[in-house]
Amino acid sequence: MDPVTNPYAPGAGSQPPELAGRDEVLERTRITLARIKQGRPAKSFMLVGLRGVGKTVLLNKIQTIAEESGYIAAMVETPESKTLPEVLLPCLRRILLQLDTKERVNEVVKRSLMILKGFANALKVSVGEVEFGLAIEPAHGIADSGDLDADLPDLFEAIGQAARSRGTAVALIIDEVQYIPEAEFSALIMAVHRLSQRQLPLVVIGAGLPQLVGLAGKSKSYAERLFDYPQIGALNEADARAALLEPAIREGAGYDDAAIARVLELTKGYPYFIQEWGYHGWNTAAASPITAEDIDRATRTAVANLDESFFRVRFDRLTPREKSYMFAMAALGPGPHRSGDIAAKLNVAVESVAPLRSSLIKKGMVYSPAHGDTAFTVPMFDEFLGRQQSLQ
Repeated sequence: MDPVTNPYAPGAGSQPPELAGRDEVLERTRITLARIKQGRPAKSFMLVGLRGVGKTVLLNKIQTIAEESGYIAAMVETPESKTLPEVLLPCLRRILLQLDTKERVNEVVKRSLMILKGFANALKVSVGEVEFGLAIEPAHGIADSGDLDADLPDLFEAIGQAARSRGTAVALIIDEVQYIPEAEFSALIMAVHRLSQRQLPLVVIGAGLPQLVGLAGKSKSYAERLFDYPQIGALNEADARAALLEPAIREGAGYDDAAIARVLELTKGYPYFIQEWGYHGWNTAAASPITAEDIDRATRTAVANLDESFFRVRFDRLTPREKSYMFAMAALGPGPHRSGDIAAKLNVAVESVAPLRSSLIKKGMVYSPAHGDTAFTVPMFDEFLGRQQSLQ
């Protein structure tokens, strides 16, 4: 079939042609944004799920909904290599400059820019090559103590006041929240708490791996009252069928029943994998309808592509000892597994592998679904590791 008209979009964060099974989250987003813009109380929320369930796709959609609702919206990702202030400052500067329109000077917005500059100076964080400008002097005595727990709430309050003075609202969208260090996450929670207390039009929406729920609980006891944590998982059968079929139907193509069953079996309903198999199945098939035989042939290229991109980029970040731990987990199956069983597979004492487990949790490779249990954050990673081990 013609690869030019292939409707599928495999890739990290790529918007799928059919965003199936996420209507509840999107409706929740619209209600939350509308309430906050009207000055009504509403909880911020953090999307929680494994790799490949489409959290980043949802955040991109949430940003679009926010902008269509009249928000100034910005999305950032928190990598392991940067502090939270380093990630937030350029983004917050852009937001304030959008509020500081040339047509109408606003002292509240100008004051917020001064507070932001004082915040940056106190933490010795650069906002990039383009600085605030010579005309902006840092404010003194607000958000400039160098204590993030005290300063970030003051800064968020100033930005919320600036948005309210302009009759608008701000949406700050944060991906990969689990990489925020505990102390910095505590400051973020305190800042959101301040916004809630003042009912200011600034909302924080995030997404991350399952460990972020525990991180929030450890950071501040009231985090559960500030945030909801919608679970984003694999699609049910009806939604998985829609994600596979609807893009093909719009292009005048289809699948036979055996092909649909085969894709759903292979992908286990994970949106990322549905896009991968749909893409390669389309390119492999000679004509519509796509058959189970087409899918079986496409599986070789789909798996090879996943191994070299989706799986390997994560595997290559591991140390040799961390890889040994992961291979031991994979030998036990997809999981979750008891820490003692993993240690037994490695022929070592359970206490000796605790640092490895902690390191892998920090890297976002595994998580603890229950006390003493460990599971992969990447679906089908055990199968990838099995293939890797067979090559050694």
